[in-house]
Amino acid sequence: MSQMGRPKSDNPKSEQVTVRLDREHSEILKEYCEKEKVEKAEAIRRGIRKLKE
Repeated sequence: MSQMGRPKSDNPKSEQVTVRLDREHSEILKEYCEKEKVEKAEAIRRGIRKLKE
């Protein structure tokens, strides 16, 4: 019998980070997410990747 539920991820997200933002940065993040149609976590991951470039 096959297992039910979400399949295992190839790249599990095991690290959790909590960040407090001021209103300006929160609005920038919100507008980016709406424009790119991504979740906040994905937008932040993209920003972190940019730091490496």
